Amino acid sequence: MENVTLMIDGKKVTVPHDYSVIQAAKKLGIDIPALCYDPSLEVVGACRLCLVEIEGSRKLQTSCSTKVKEGMVVQTETEKVVRLRREILQLLLDNHPNDCLTCQKAGECLLQRYAYRYDVKFREHDGARKTSLMDTSSPYILKDDSKCILCGKCVRTCSQVYDRKVLSFAGRGFETRIVADADFTLEESTCVSCNRCVTVCPVGALIDKRLLGKTRVWDGEIKGVKCKACDYGCNFEVLSKNGKNIAVRAKSPTEGRPLCLKGRMTTELLYLDNPETPYKKENRKFKETAWKEALGLEGVLEKILVEDDKK
Repeated sequence: MENVTLMIDGKKVTVPHDYSVIQAAKKLGIDIPALCYDPSLEVVGACRLCLVEIEGSRKLQTSCSTKVKEGMVVQTETEKVVRLRREILQLLLDNHPNDCLTCQKAGECLLQRYAYRYDVKFREHDGARKTSLMDTSSPYILKDDSKCILCGKCVRTCSQVYDRKVLSFAGRGFETRIVADADFTLEESTCVSCNRCVTVCPVGALIDKRLLGKTRVWDGEIKGVKCKACDYGCNFEVLSKNGKNIAVRAKSPTEGRPLCLKGRMTTELLYLDNPETPYKKENRKFKETAWKEALGLEGVLEKILVEDDKK
């Protein structure tokens, strides 16, 4: 594979020719902030937070969509770049709930991290704000539109699985929102509760509902495990507190792993000390169900009992 050599913040790096600037910077340990970028998703350059200054270019370029070139000279933290990043972050905070102290995403929220990094704070203003619209219909996912920054990562990851594609953009301008199907609740929609959208959301707009109020990133122990429900072996984390396994959460669906509710339920049952009641969706309604039904084991268990009785 052809390589190219470039300079980023005064450091030389050699990378494959098809790398983007943000990927090359990562090779050097340089963290270019980005809210909409994910290496496993289609690049859209929507948040504009990853803008950098490239020698010879008349305007700033998005580092997620700009490919490296031989001899390219990049600056990631010039005065102009920092000023624009601060303006973008300020606009986002101006239309974001000031509830970081109680938000489940605190400590892992990228908006929170970058606001701290660039010293951008909440402020009082008379401008319009998003109306508070929270979807609590699902026992697995909490959707809070007031925190959504419209990065589109949830839409893109949902569309990667051919038979899903539940989430999409709706509305225009300030009224733009992420909706499920024809603006249904998550319960009414065709959402299968796989939690792909939750794993990629950079803020608290999509939250794992079965994790709410149990622990946060600094308040317990986290252990990575592989799902045993099928050969994909999706990645999960088991969260522990005071010596007890209290919650499971899905990790990003990398390397083609799809994530699914059955895998999530299997992992909960195997690892949690007191797993919560499982739910199953029937006719667009969630209902409490038995574990054997949640895991699709009714026929298997009956067959095992029959065979055991024969012995």
